[in-house]
Amino acid sequence: MDNLNTHTPGALYETFNPDKAKSLWDRFEFVFTPKHGSWLNMAEIELNGKALE
Repeated sequence: MDNLNTHTPGALYETFNPDKAKSLWDRFEFVFTPKHGSWLNMAEIELNGKALE
């Protein structure tokens, strides 16, 4: 997921009523990308770390 400001709980609460916003937010597991580094670099680091264990 990118680091857009639309990917926050507040954005859902601005768009939907509070009950609907909470139920939508609870349905997802958000994994944020680092601000410095690509997802591919992070995946390679993770895979290399597991190979060394």
